[in-house]
Amino acid sequence: MNKVFLNVIRFVLLVTAQVLVINHIRLGGYVHPYIYLIFVMLLPINIPGWQLLLSGFGIGLTIDLFMGTLGMHAGATTLMAFCRPAIIRLVSGNQKFENIREPNISQLGFAWFLRYTLCMVTVHNFTLFMLEGFSFHLVGQALLRILLSVPVSIFIIMLILYFFAPTKKKEHA
Repeated sequence: MNKVFLNVIRFVLLVTAQVLVINHIRLGGYVHPYIYLIFVMLLPINIPGWQLLLSGFGIGLTIDLFMGTLGMHAGATTLMAFCRPAIIRLVSGNQKFENIREPNISQLGFAWFLRYTLCMVTVHNFTLFMLEGFSFHLVGQALLRILLSVPVSIFIIMLILYFFAPTKKKEHA
């Protein structure tokens, strides 16, 4: 399947699921899972920087339009996209990506992808909740929201990626 078409479908499905389902999950007012981050996380490893930033900004702005959050998601997702190459280098160490087009669990392993997801979600949620609070008086509340939202987001993201992971077809001999 064409990668552009696949990314457009992924964009639409993730935004729809985030807006219509995930945003209506209420877990005490402090837990806010975000699955639309999968879009930026699964973009090709060798994507040009300007496309990565534009993609992050675009999905964040789309979420902002539906949630009425005035650019906070756009800012947080753009920063996450900006940090993505450094996070990939940090998580990978000396590992090379010669045969890997995009990060995924099946090719890079569960442990690698869990570390990658932890870093990406933490950068996003830290930025988003600090922008949302925008006050030193609310730092404690923002940190609590980060501490509670990051594990829930990671769990849901990993569940979705595991559930929708492409299965390798067995060859009949």
